[in-house]
Amino acid sequence: MDKQATGKAGQKAAETLLKNKGYQIITRNFHSRTGEVDLVARDGDYIVFVEVKARHNLNYGYPREAITPTKQKRIIKTALAFLTFYSLTDSNIRFDVIEVLLRDGQVYTSHIENAFTG
Repeated sequence: MDKQATGKAGQKAAETLLKNKGYQIITRNFHSRTGEVDLVARDGDYIVFVEVKARHNLNYGYPREAITPTKQKRIIKTALAFLTFYSLTDSNIRFDVIEVLLRDGQVYTSHIENAFTG
């Protein structure tokens, strides 16, 4: 499975996980000039910006470890662009990470709520 297919499978698994938890998906792959957010969802009173990281093995560490402080800043800036574009700047927000491990035909997910702050 190539990198793009891994990413799509990971995002699908993350979206399924969120829906099963009762989240409402607002949009996928929101782009702005500052970057991209994989999923934007609603969880009660919160708008949740979700970064999805998928891998086939742990040779390079856990997927969450790829979300560096630089990547976090980019996600935060993109989230602010989303909130501004949709006039939602007074909303409660949260940044979550979903890591997906695709191994031996199995899908393992881990949802880290409030993974970092903006």
